[in-house]
Amino acid sequence: MNGFISVLKSKIHGASVVESRLDYDGSITIDSKIVKEAGLIPGERVLVANLTNGNRFETYVIEGTPGSRIIAVNGAAAHLADPGDRLIIMSFKFVEESQALNHRPRMVYLDRNNEIVAVKEAYPEERSVVSID
Repeated sequence: MNGFISVLKSKIHGASVVESRLDYDGSITIDSKIVKEAGLIPGERVLVANLTNGNRFETYVIEGTPGSRIIAVNGAAAHLADPGDRLIIMSFKFVEESQALNHRPRMVYLDRNNEIVAVKEAYPEERSVVSID
């Protein structure tokens, strides 16, 4: 039997929160260059894991000004991330189970200034350490 399975589509690793805005409709604002590099689309649902405090939340993507290096957590989620916190932002997609083993997600690694330092299409190797600083 072959059904569909949810797999990691893309990941932005090490994003630094620049702003937390409570008085905003919601979402996470991401520099549009980073959005494009990760293969995300505006409005796409993402799971966010805060490396600094362990909080996890779901929201959706809003494109920020290209080259601004903005990562802004908006609305109620602003209670879960402060400026300076480091995030992992993940998106998922459905693929047929028979294709899942061949799927490779898009991995975008950022430094503390939200500059792209590495991009690859593969899962991180077990026990590998990727420097994000």
